[in-house]
Amino acid sequence: MAAPEMDDKTRTELEAAAFRRLVEHLRGRTDVQNIDLMNLAGFCRNCLSKWYRAAAEERGQALSDPEAREIIYGMPYKEWQALHQREATAEQKAKFDAGAASRQH
Repeated sequence: MAAPEMDDKTRTELEAAAFRRLVEHLRGRTDVQNIDLMNLAGFCRNCLSKWYRAAAEERGQALSDPEAREIIYGMPYKEWQALHQREATAEQKAKFDAGAASRQH
């Protein structure tokens, strides 16, 4: 079934709402480590923050990496790391290294 036709404003609003829901979901799933996301999906919270910063820059909005990360993480990145980040296991690291060539940011 084809997607319904809609105007650009509505499409942008729906995309923005879906993005906000994704960010909210990731903020709530602190048990899911970035390396797990990278290994399974090929992107992580840091990728989202880089994409966000790049989109801002494309529109003439200055945004630093720490500012973009805080938007995605909901807190300063160093704080998130201290609260939620665990050391990656040898298995996670091996899987990450094995998939490095196929990932794109």
